[in-house]
Amino acid sequence: MATQSLYPRFVKRHLSEALAYSPAVLIQGSRQCGKTTLALMETAPDELPPGVAQATLSRDWLQGLAYVSFDDEAVRTSAEADPMGFVADLRERVILDEVQRVPRLFSALKQAIDRRRLAGRFILVGSSNLTQITELTDTLTGRLETVDLYPLAQCELERAEPDFLDTLFGGRFGITRSERLGANLAERIEAGGYPAALQRPSGRTRIAWYRDYLKFTLDRDLRDLGRQGLLEVLPRLLEAAAAQTARLFNASDLAAPFEVSRPTIREYARLLERIFLVDRLQPWHNNRLSRLVKTPKLHMGDTGLACVALNANASRLMADRSLLGQLLETFVFQELRRQASWSDQHMKFFHYRDRDDAEVDIVIERESGDIAGVEVKASSTARLSDFRGLRKLARAAGERFAGGVVLYDGEMSVTFGDGMYAVPVRRLWDGNGPRSQTGR
Repeated sequence: MATQSLYPRFVKRHLSEALAYSPAVLIQGSRQCGKTTLALMETAPDELPPGVAQATLSRDWLQGLAYVSFDDEAVRTSAEADPMGFVADLRERVILDEVQRVPRLFSALKQAIDRRRLAGRFILVGSSNLTQITELTDTLTGRLETVDLYPLAQCELERAEPDFLDTLFGGRFGITRSERLGANLAERIEAGGYPAALQRPSGRTRIAWYRDYLKFTLDRDLRDLGRQGLLEVLPRLLEAAAAQTARLFNASDLAAPFEVSRPTIREYARLLERIFLVDRLQPWHNNRLSRLVKTPKLHMGDTGLACVALNANASRLMADRSLLGQLLETFVFQELRRQASWSDQHMKFFHYRDRDDAEVDIVIERESGDIAGVEVKASSTARLSDFRGLRKLARAAGERFAGGVVLYDGEMSVTFGDGMYAVPVRRLWDGNGPRSQTGR
């Protein structure tokens, strides 16, 4: 089996740029998605955490960094007791792992940066959304650049950086044929994107990893957040959220089994978001349109986790087309968001639905203002009616609309006129052919 160090991480270029200009760089994402490995591959510190071989690391960025993990209780206690002294004793450049566990450290980092503003001085690695921590955003504003890292994208697994997003906004999909995925699509959905899980063969051992991951993550992060009382509730809520993936967020339905209020369920959902287990996809709206549904959609953070939470394998997905459709939409959303994380243009993601039930699963807005839509179908054919929501979105966006795609599990990429295309799902990652292992 390939080790996770062999997978390219295409966001690495953004990390290199951030280290060249910013005194503090935050790499944040879910546990075990590869954050520490990315930081080590980029910087090659002198002091390595257990189990990481120097030979696996890049020599181009050898900077003599130290590595400090706040998972070590003695280290964490020292930092909490005397943040200023702790930072003063650090090497000139250092990786601080699981930094969300010591929020008192941020003021000391600010003072150290203000005394000596050195690019790439502090690499912070966090497993919860640190941009939601007031101490961090208030203290390190203007001194910190954030790099979001997600589980592996399909194109990273294939070692081929695709051109799908550029083509979508450029409206250049040609008439081409590709091999239908079929059962392999369900297998990819079940496998998910966590490097350590993908090192294991499919089946029982991989499922065991995902189950242990969910148990460990909820236990560790809820304790860190001081919410141990939710250890009985949130695992069951996560299962309920998995059943709602790719559907409108319904607090009432989620709250019913737990006999809690809708505001309480919303708070619990925010906790799951904070540790990257779920995402809420906000609705796209045009202020001139009053007939749009303004409820967010719920998505699981990774389809491998979703399948384990639902006790569903690839065979069940192939037999249950409704469940396959839900998880395929989440699979596509997460793939697109992972690809967007290394794009040169910042992108925001939404969904679209109006009161007549015309909808677009994924709406992407670039910083240029351009809008594109992606509708996801689990079928092997695409029909004219599949474009109903995309055409409504095009009218609502006006000149800003760049193009629309129906992704389906078929063979042909074909035009449906007016910047609309039916495109096979595999085109998401089968764009440019193989690249080197470094991704750049």
